[in-house]
Amino acid sequence: MDMVNQYEIYWIVLDPTIGSEISKIRPCLVISPNESNQHLNTVLVAPITSTIRNFPMRINITLENKNGQIALDQIRCVDKIRLKNRIDILSNKDIQKVKNILKIYLID
Repeated sequence: MDMVNQYEIYWIVLDPTIGSEISKIRPCLVISPNESNQHLNTVLVAPITSTIRNFPMRINITLENKNGQIALDQIRCVDKIRLKNRIDILSNKDIQKVKNILKIYLID
């Protein structure tokens, strides 16, 4: 597989899952840094869902002309084998939203 970059969106096979984990083949945002993506066989991703919820750790986006949300409450590590086609790259505006929410959600 070619280099996977932070803030790219890929179709990713999330099954098998357990319990309340988001499942199926769905778009996911790569959030792991490029240095990790270059050297590891795994990437940290946040699934994108069409189920809109009013959660503070969700970011509204439009992807392929459909409304969805980046689910930063469902971050997981996946092997690059699960990655399929690249769909898009997140906009700079949405990258800033991701960074701000991750900082609040995981650090502050």
